[in-house]
Amino acid sequence: MTGQTEAVAIESLKFRDADRCAQLEAQLFAGDDPWPAKAFRQTLESDHNHYVAARIDGVLVGYAGISRLGRTPPFEHEVHTIGVDPAFHGRGIGRRLLDDLLAFAGDGSVFLEVRTDNVAAIALYESVGFATIGLRKRYYPGSGADAYTMRLDLGGSA
Repeated sequence: MTGQTEAVAIESLKFRDADRCAQLEAQLFAGDDPWPAKAFRQTLESDHNHYVAARIDGVLVGYAGISRLGRTPPFEHEVHTIGVDPAFHGRGIGRRLLDDLLAFAGDGSVFLEVRTDNVAAIALYESVGFATIGLRKRYYPGSGADAYTMRLDLGGSA
């Protein structure tokens, strides 16, 4: 699959993408209370959120979002979600989405939660410097699965 990530365009997520994001959420996070299209639309209305889409030939194959916390710099940020269509796993799309979120964050600290059994996501996060700082028991309401809380300090004050 070498060379396939060059065709991936990372751009702002649009309201029209909400239905496709909800479809992917239902597939990727079936037992963990996936977001409906309405939740994506509401999230896109907030100016402290940054959501991006990964597209190949105009088709949305992934999405990611982060929220800026606080009113004055240095900000903390929280990754809300990263999802990639399973047909496109292993092509570096999740990393490109994460890189975009971290570029948006700039400095300060970035937090996220990830299922303790999501080995691929944990490896991705650790590869850019995230460290596990806690465990949230039964974090996901649908499945009751546990989540690790992870943090990355990008610079500035942490």
